Amino acid sequence: MSFFADSVNRISPSQTIAMSTKARELKAQGRNIIDLSAGEPDLPTPDNVKSAGIKAITDGKTRYTDVDGIPELKAAVVAKFKRENGLDYKPAQVSIGTGGKQVLFNALSCTLNPGDEVVIPSPCWVSYVDIVRLGGGTPVFAECKFEDGYRLQPQTLDAAITANTKWFVFNAPCNPSGAAYTRAQLKALTEVLMAPKNRHVWVLTDDMYEHLIYDDLAFYTPAQVEPGLYERTLTMNGLSKTYCMTGWRMGYGAGPEPLIKTMCKLQSQSTSNPSSISQWAAVEALNGPQDFIARNAQIFKERRDLVVSMLNQAKGVKCPKPEGAFYVYPSCAGVIGKTSAKGSKIKTDQDFTLALLEEEGVACVHGAAFAMSPYFRLSYAASTAELEEACKRIQRFCGNVR
Repeated sequence: MSFFADSVNRISPSQTIAMSTKARELKAQGRNIIDLSAGEPDLPTPDNVKSAGIKAITDGKTRYTDVDGIPELKAAVVAKFKRENGLDYKPAQVSIGTGGKQVLFNALSCTLNPGDEVVIPSPCWVSYVDIVRLGGGTPVFAECKFEDGYRLQPQTLDAAITANTKWFVFNAPCNPSGAAYTRAQLKALTEVLMAPKNRHVWVLTDDMYEHLIYDDLAFYTPAQVEPGLYERTLTMNGLSKTYCMTGWRMGYGAGPEPLIKTMCKLQSQSTSNPSSISQWAAVEALNGPQDFIARNAQIFKERRDLVVSMLNQAKGVKCPKPEGAFYVYPSCAGVIGKTSAKGSKIKTDQDFTLALLEEEGVACVHGAAFAMSPYFRLSYAASTAELEEACKRIQRFCGNVR
């Protein structure tokens, strides 16, 4: 009899965290490492948000709160959804979690049974797959092709749905590809979900990169585009990316009240309430000045343009221009099957990223971690100087493969 649960044996450690850990270890050994593996902004939390957190401490707001969020934060979330997305929710329809990951985890853990399927467009964020597996469900990948700009096509979504499909997970702008959708492109997907044979499918939409969208492309979320999906959609978002609050661990979701109540029940027996201090900081983030968001997005857009240009000058690499987030997801197919300058055989995209880290000191994440090869994810949430140097190293590495 195994000591460890079968459910835990079904999952793997986060491969993005594993690469970041390896990069830190090499830095500690004195290596000159440029780490572009992490999925977090390098820009600071806004001062007014930091001040709100400090004030919460000095005001003694350091005790337990309601399990799934203080009323003030739920009200701020309700106002945000109305103001920015045209969605009407009551506070009882809102769940506050310790990061968006907990909201996703709670929703899937509360609803999945063995045999249930979850359609996930690939490439995809690494945690979706393992959270589904932990809950006893089966991930079903719907491939988003390079030539389609990594955007899911309606016929691909329709083909992935079966009678056993319980959820469709949708993330745009996407981690890792940065792909985003026009209203018409998103409407085509929601029409698939509104077809009579697909009305048993719930939608879990991850809008974490909502405000990191470029080139005058407007953001839309599924329940906004198709009101008919409202009663079977959980719309998730958070403070980590837009407000540069990754370490504060603040996420939220809104959806049908029975689902939110069940998620609260699970949270009451796991983590209980998120940090009270982070919650008060989040109230200020959502209700306070929002002008910095556009400034930050412009910084990321300029970095994106630099990285795309330089990577497309690397031999064997093809890098499309993403519409959002702060990642690029280039193809490294042109170097697969070759040998690096120091003799490493590059048979897979993981071989590529490991050799790149070892020989040139650039850390990024291999495509297989995101369920699509042969690609790699590079975060441009770093200084311009670091990005220029990293891209020069990648150019040199690719130029020396034989």
